[in-house]
Amino acid sequence: MMRIVIKIGTSTLAHPTGLLNVRLVEQLCKTISDIKNAGHEVIVVSSGAIGMGVGKLGLLQRPKDIPTKQAAAAVGQCELMYTYDKLFGEYNHTVAQLLITGEDVENETRHQNFSNTLNRLLELGAIPIINENDTVATHEIVIGDNDTLAAIVAQSIGADRLILLSDIDGLYTADPHTDPTAKLISRIEKIDDSVRALGGSSASSQGTGGMVTKLRAAEICMACGCDMVIANGRDPSNLYDILDGKSVGTTFKGVTL
Repeated sequence: MMRIVIKIGTSTLAHPTGLLNVRLVEQLCKTISDIKNAGHEVIVVSSGAIGMGVGKLGLLQRPKDIPTKQAAAAVGQCELMYTYDKLFGEYNHTVAQLLITGEDVENETRHQNFSNTLNRLLELGAIPIINENDTVATHEIVIGDNDTLAAIVAQSIGADRLILLSDIDGLYTADPHTDPTAKLISRIEKIDDSVRALGGSSASSQGTGGMVTKLRAAEICMACGCDMVIANGRDPSNLYDILDGKSVGTTFKGVTL
């Protein structure tokens, strides 16, 4: 049985309108519940609070100023957790919300407290759902993004695998949106400058990440012996295939410690 961190991106959770993709989120929660029923420990790092807040407040686009981002996060976080609680509850699983800031990672004592709480929640059988506390953060995403946050969580609790669910199948030899000859890279053993160069700088209009942040997350995971997989979140069954050892998306192999 494995300890798994699953990061769900905004582009997976929401429609381009910013409103919740109800059908997809229901499928994700059902699949994750089944994985937990099989005996695995699962931690979810969920984006989407700001994006959902934007949709619920009727804003025309994702805000650029910090106060409006914080306001959108405060509104969106309520709906996000209500949805998770309702859907996981249908499969008899209890969720727990953890909102953290950069200080909770950078301060040794607070980081240890965070890790202790997370481990205890897993012992109690809960599904921790983690996001950065965007409602009180005074800087532009102190940790950086939820890809990095997910890697830090995986590192903190000794996860066996981090799965980043995104709107892309994995890392390609070129940008597949602009280059029809781009090929999916199924496995990466080492991240060097040639791999970093494939990251580009793109991110969706809803989220804050992109391939650059996913490569940064991979470096954190690989250094602590944790495998990381980038897969398309539009097909929740990818989670089953990944745990069955099938080749899905791009796998970054953790260094054997």
